[in-house]
Amino acid sequence: MSNFELSNSKNYVNEQVTPMDNHLAGEFWVKFWGVRGLIPTPNSHTCRYGSNTACVEIYVAGQHLIFDGGTGLRILGKMWQQQQKSLEAHLFFTNSQSNRIQGFPFFAPAFIASNCFHIYGTAASNGASIKQCLCDQMLQPHFPYPLQVMESDLNFYNLTPGNAVELGEVKITMAIINKNQKSIGYRVTWGEHSIAYATDLHKSLDIEEQKQILHIIQGADLLVTNATYTPPTGKNHEYAELFWKTPVDLAQTADVKRLVISHHHPDDNDTFLDKIQDQVKSAFPNVLLACEGMLLSVENS
Repeated sequence: MSNFELSNSKNYVNEQVTPMDNHLAGEFWVKFWGVRGLIPTPNSHTCRYGSNTACVEIYVAGQHLIFDGGTGLRILGKMWQQQQKSLEAHLFFTNSQSNRIQGFPFFAPAFIASNCFHIYGTAASNGASIKQCLCDQMLQPHFPYPLQVMESDLNFYNLTPGNAVELGEVKITMAIINKNQKSIGYRVTWGEHSIAYATDLHKSLDIEEQKQILHIIQGADLLVTNATYTPPTGKNHEYAELFWKTPVDLAQTADVKRLVISHHHPDDNDTFLDKIQDQVKSAFPNVLLACEGMLLSVENS
């Protein structure tokens, strides 16, 4: 049975990142470098949970996997640079919206020739590949340097939901979890253990979407997902239960062992998120709200 433990790291990531020995957390762990949805929100009221947009690192069986490249990817890159050694990693994108890709132009290790990155994604709603989406955001007037100035070895892969990527002993399966946004969710499996990353849930799921989501989260040791929000212009904290009902229902149905809710709304400050976490625990005790710097490890026992 899996046992998840919080590391001794700080509850948030700041500019003074410290290199971490991978083996201190075991052979299968997840670390949160960006936990905010939509747009970065740096201010004094978001410092505990964090203000960077989505970026999650998973280390498993010697493989470095990154899920989404929001602004948290820049901080991860700074930590990796301090290790002063060649890197090889796999970047998986859930969709091509700005909050998932905006950190990629600032990912410093991609500019170093000795590094190698494998980049995965599915077609955006307009049909553009993940490579095209990353290229477009680095063109003038959006960014001063094109993707071609990145000297690392960049390998792009177009994913087909329903198929799988195998990296040695690690298997990554995927499924469409939000048809409107063309968003995919992932399940990382190593032996008997698994982590699911499905971060584009919306409040009303049709039968096909629910089937796809349950397929990748069923029995997962850990599910990283989002709470479902009302539209930004109609946000009302009086209806906070709407923020977490869908992920809790899915986690209970799929017999998920631990739930982590991430992609917090820009308007949700630390105090409000503390209250939400207490409310969710009343329905699903083994839950955490993600904060930057949080490290969870899957230990065999």
